[in-house]
Amino acid sequence: QVQLVESGGGLVQAGGSLRLSCAASISIFSINVMGWYRQAPGKQRELVATITRGGVTNYVDSVKGRSTISRDSAKNTVHLQMNSLKPDDTAIYYCNANSGPPYYNSYWGQGTQVTVSS
Repeated sequence: QVQLVESGGGLVQAGGSLRLSCAASISIFSINVMGWYRQAPGKQRELVATITRGGVTNYVDSVKGRSTISRDSAKNTVHLQMNSLKPDDTAIYYCNANSGPPYYNSYWGQGTQVTVSS
């Protein structure tokens, strides 16, 4: 079992920045992929960014060039730095950890609200 605790959400004006953090209860190097997802009201949850155990990153097109996912292995924490925020970025942001093979267990945090005002 992996516990994930997000922090760093809040209210920010358009064009501003936020840094989300996700603290894992185990070493992040024992997790195959860690990622950030978001869910806006009335919409499905979508992938925002992921980082693999090997450090390979991936972003949804809508945040490319504006966001950076990174990790602090000493603190078992993954960060999502978001810049040039837009009202469309408003959502609850969830941290996810996927154990990979053979079981592909998926764990979620409780979410953190990001609200971008215009």
